[in-house]
Amino acid sequence: MAYDEQLAARIREAVAAVDGLSEQRMFGGLAFLVHGNMAVAASGQGGMMLRVDPADADSHTGHEHVSRMVMRGRQMDGWLRIADPALESDQELQRWVDVGLAYAGSLPRK
Repeated sequence: MAYDEQLAARIREAVAAVDGLSEQRMFGGLAFLVHGNMAVAASGQGGMMLRVDPADADSHTGHEHVSRMVMRGRQMDGWLRIADPALESDQELQRWVDVGLAYAGSLPRK
């Protein structure tokens, strides 16, 4: 499945003013990186992938449309999957994008 082009455009708009931003196709989706660190992606499996501080992941998964990312049968620390219903409004999308930007921006530049 290809990533949702409309979601990618909405994410692009949400991150437009971020310094050090780049885009890269990865994991079947389109990732948005801050100084080389992935923050958020339009996922090839639908919805959005989000990078978060692993210590904060549990606080985000209380939302019914947010779950830990699973790759090859393993839950990935610091990675969340945000389903489309949690991204319906621009305000909801911006909320999640800001979480990913904050964490990626706190990491050392690559």
